[in-house]
Amino acid sequence: MKKFYLLFYFIYFVQSGYSQSNFTEPDHIKTIVFKSSTLNTYAPIIKLGERINLSFDDLNANEEDYNYKIEHCNIDWEPSNLSESEFIQGYAEDRIRNYENSFNTLQPYTNYTLTIPNENTRIKVSGNYMLSVLNEDDEIVFKRHFVVYEPKVTVGVTVYKSRDISTINTKQSVEFIINNPNFRINNPNKEIIPVILQNNNWQTAISGLKPQFYRGTQLLYKYNKETSFWGGNEFLYFDSKVIRSSTLNIANVELGNELYNTYLYTNEERIYEPYSLFPDVNGNFIIRTLNGDNSNTDADYSWVYFSLKTLQNLENKEIYISGNFNNWQLNENNKLNYNTVTGLYEASLLLKQGFYNYQYLTKSENGILSNHNIDGSFYQTENDYTVLVYYKKLGSRYTKIIGVGFGNSQKINN
Repeated sequence: MKKFYLLFYFIYFVQSGYSQSNFTEPDHIKTIVFKSSTLNTYAPIIKLGERINLSFDDLNANEEDYNYKIEHCNIDWEPSNLSESEFIQGYAEDRIRNYENSFNTLQPYTNYTLTIPNENTRIKVSGNYMLSVLNEDDEIVFKRHFVVYEPKVTVGVTVYKSRDISTINTKQSVEFIINNPNFRINNPNKEIIPVILQNNNWQTAISGLKPQFYRGTQLLYKYNKETSFWGGNEFLYFDSKVIRSSTLNIANVELGNELYNTYLYTNEERIYEPYSLFPDVNGNFIIRTLNGDNSNTDADYSWVYFSLKTLQNLENKEIYISGNFNNWQLNENNKLNYNTVTGLYEASLLLKQGFYNYQYLTKSENGILSNHNIDGSFYQTENDYTVLVYYKKLGSRYTKIIGVGFGNSQKINN
């Protein structure tokens, strides 16, 4: 029982800390893309010295001046005790100099891009970081977190079916091994803090795990229930790269007074349907258009209309559209409302052309989130898992990240 409460505390600790970094962007700020420069990587996780790229649009299209600010954080995403000179070579705050106006689009916007490290800013130490974008009045416009690690240890990650008979068909369990042959760890129970992410979503992160076994220079984490995630279902998706015509999962496209209106086919709940495999990108999105050469400035915006048909009684639950495209945030902008005329839950979002993954999340009256109330949960679902190894040596003033491991449930073990 004591172990359960300790684990619950750490899970709450990580999630509540991240929720404080969630920031609802102004309506004129859209399409925030923040990821490693590595090809086919969507997560803002980089090795020390590697590049991370930021891109966002300002629909006011006034070429306004924006600054960025980088803060080093503790594991709970609160600012650490390090001074700027200890974690940054150069400037922790500087102007975003690269921007360009959209070309030949119905929706005008200014696209801003930033790469870190750059000639004015270089990161010196590993850890959690918070990137804030500020306007001319020094007000925060939006925030994003990112992770910088140094490869001191290696991490092997394996995904299993749940061994709990009650969830054997609905949950996936993560086991991992930390190998530290060339890195001395004096007290693994207190110095090592692993964090497990599913599809790079910090809202469901698991932490607070202690090594169960030691084998030479290896730390073994063979938990089952404590490292179980709902498998969920494959993400829903649509592709609006051709904005004037309907494509797969887009029922109709109409030109409105100012912008195109993109109507998706009505989604039906999948909780009572058998599992069906179809490829997705695990909640991520890719901006792209066939109408130009540079998707950053040539892709247009349209109003995308979502609708959901459900036979369940969801009167006491709120329904949201969730994905990396909105930083997994749940707010009024992506909340579905019940239409008494159509009998459907409906919402509309202003989105840039591209390929989008999304899912429907429910939120109960007491704040419990669920990704399986509508679409079900299956152990066969393909999910990405990431294990971050945090290290805080006794007496140290900050927490390092000394290794990252990746796993995928496409190859799941019994």
